[in-house]
Order: sequence, then structure tokens, then C-alpha cells
Amino acid sequence: MGSVFNAIGLMSGTSLDGVDAALIETDGERIGARAGAVTLPYSPALRDRLRVLLDKAADIDPQDGELLAVIRALTLRHAEAVAILRAKYPYIRPDLIGFHGQTLRHAPERRLTWQAGDATLLSRETGLPVVHDFRGSDVAAGGQGAPLVPFYHAALLSGRPGPVAVLNIGGVANVTLIDSRGGVHACDTGPGNALLDDWAFKHTGIACDHDGALARAGEVRIDIVEMLLDDPFFGLPAPKSLDRLAFHRAMRAVADLSAQDGAATLAAFTVEAVARTALPEAPLAWYICGGGRHNPVLMQGLAARLGVPVEKVEALGWNGDALEAECFGFLAARSVRGLPISAPGTTGVPTPMTGGRLTCTGIVPPGWLMAG
Repeated sequence: MGSVFNAIGLMSGTSLDGVDAALIETDGERIGARAGAVTLPYSPALRDRLRVLLDKAADIDPQDGELLAVIRALTLRHAEAVAILRAKYPYIRPDLIGFHGQTLRHAPERRLTWQAGDATLLSRETGLPVVHDFRGSDVAAGGQGAPLVPFYHAALLSGRPGPVAVLNIGGVANVTLIDSRGGVHACDTGPGNALLDDWAFKHTGIACDHDGALARAGEVRIDIVEMLLDDPFFGLPAPKSLDRLAFHRAMRAVADLSAQDGAATLAAFTVEAVARTALPEAPLAWYICGGGRHNPVLMQGLAARLGVPVEKVEALGWNGDALEAECFGFLAARSVRGLPISAPGTTGVPTPMTGGRLTCTGIVPPGWLMAG
């Protein structure tokens, strides 16, 4: 590979569970070593503060004192994750960071997307160049700004015949399809873990339905699932994307159910939304990443509804917990080299385009910005 970077990718997803940090070797086109990863959870207090901000993100003043304090706290948590990762792999010298930030609002129909985080502070704390704001240019150009993982999935699957799908079940679920000609297609499918996580926390005080215990013990209310699937989102063509709170009315729809039946119904909603997603070709196999792959009810439901092999991405030798973080290291390298990070088939942007902004408070090695 030419113009190779040791890139640290940072991802804090819509599940609000913490920071994933991963270190990969890449030129933004091919992937060399995937050295390893760490996960650093948010404290319960920080998670609660983020949830409050999510609920009022549409109206909050950008200079609100609590907002600025939370952004600083979550940025320092990311810096801590970088420090832990570097200490774990001291023999690898990182060149740059891809910093996704924490999504507080995503409304591409209004050309708005907001990933909170202070790139300048992160660069200062780590002494590394930071690429951030990956979604803004795409959304400003009329794209959905999500999902951004498809180019990374395509690079990992290079040479593997399609059609094959990679499904990420985070707070929101999204799918990448590599078609039989190698074309890349993507969209959000609907809710992922967010609704189930919120429901489980409300009823058990635990931030997820651990091992699918609640959902497994409940009965699915098919009428409620069908009602939720009447949402206009499901009639839209791909590419399309969602905000974490887009289906929050589902919580009202199951409000009168038992903890078990509500969990079973929300899990079925996630599965059925995936199964009904219209793709250009029917995948011959599905590989699942994200936190949802740890939920046996979701995995069994997907296998039953999709009717083809459904496996965790570990079957491909991937680390499903680190995949999105690795992706933003990969995208940081692409950004620095001016390569596209989104395309009409992945976000609906009019033309393939690059994205991300570079912030650097330290010394950049001579010729670094000319790489690629």
C-alpha cells in the first residue's frame, strides 16, 4: 500500500454506551493490519446527561453551559480511550484520528446533522491530527449523511462474490449490500437496539435486554408491529437514514404491555424492518455486527425471516465490536487523501464525494498533507 497511515478510529454510537477506539493500518483504499481495539463505557452520569441533551437537541442553544460541559466531558472520554489504546499497543505510532463524535441530532431532510465533540480539544489532548465532521458535507449536498460504513465494508469484502449484506445493529440499524457486480448500496433499515435498550432500562434498570431475556419471555403483538411498519419511512426508497429518536412513538405503542411482551414486540419490529427493506438484489448471506448481534432473539428472528445464512461478522474474522471505530480510521485516511466517503448508492448524495474536516494543534510531519 502507498501513503499508509496508522489511523485511530473513534466511534460513539446511537446506543450511547461509550467509546470504541480501534487502530488500523490503511491507505484509505486497502486495509493492512487491524491492530486491535478497546471500549471505554460512558459513566452512567454522562450517559444520562447525553440522553437529556438528545431529548432537547432541536431547541438547545449552541452556547448552553450544560451542552458545552457535556461536549468537553465526552471529548475527554474519547481522549482517554485514545490513551488506553496507545498504551495497549505502544509499538505502533499513530498518525491521525478519525473522530465521529456523538450524534445528538440527525435530520437530513432539513440538511442538518450534529455530531457533538471538540476536535480541537481532542487534538490538543492527544497531540495528533483529527479528522471530524464526516457527515456535514454529504448532508449539505443533499445526501442522507448516513450510513458511512459501506466503503469500509466493501474494502473488507474485496474479492468476495456478492450479493452479500452486512447489517449493523446499533441504536439504529443499517445495511450494506455488495451486489453481484461489486456495486455498493446502503441504507438505514429502521430501529436497531435503541428502543429495546430504552425499554429494558425502564423496566429493569439495565441498559440493554441482556441475552434477550425479556424478549424471549414475551409474546409479540403483531398488530403493534404492523402499525409501526406503517410509518412513512418504510415507504421511502433507499438510500435513507434515521435519527435515534425517529421511532420513539413505538414506546408509547407498547406502553401498556408487560415488560416481556413489550421487549418481544420491539425486537420483532427491528427484525421485520430489516426483512422488509427493499434491496437491489436479495443477499445470499447476511453478516451481523454491532451490539444487536449479542441478542439471541434478534439473531434468531433474522435467521427465521431472511431465510438465508445469518452469521455474526466474526465468521469473516472481523471484530464486530470494533468495526465502526475501524471504519472511521479508514475514512480519516480517505478524507486526508481526498477520496470519496459517500456515493449516490450509499447516502443518495448526487455524486461521490469526500468529507471530513482536519484539525491539528500539533506538529504535522513534513509532507504528511501531501500523502496520496
